[in-house]
Amino acid sequence: MNEQPTASHTLVGDEQAQERLRALRGSIDNLDAALVHLLAERFKCTQQVGELKAVHHLPAADPAREADQIARLRRLAVEARLDPAFAEKFLNFIIDEVVRHHRAIAARPRS
Repeated sequence: MNEQPTASHTLVGDEQAQERLRALRGSIDNLDAALVHLLAERFKCTQQVGELKAVHHLPAADPAREADQIARLRRLAVEARLDPAFAEKFLNFIIDEVVRHHRAIAARPRS
């Protein structure tokens, strides 16, 4: 026998699915907020690095450090079951922004 779901059975299933969807989306919203706050903290640190580099006339980019960080993040991604290629793209996006900030800091007039 192949039972067809009744309208009331489907409605209950839909309500449960909608509640689960709301809960998952709430978790995603919380994680997105945490990511934004973590990125803000990271950029506060990199801003200080940029100031230090500018004062000591160090280059804005550090390719060796960047390569080490990418390799490290790829390893962490594998351990966390996250696509390492995605993790690398994400870090490269952040690195590009940090280097842009460091160049802007270095270009500011110093007293």
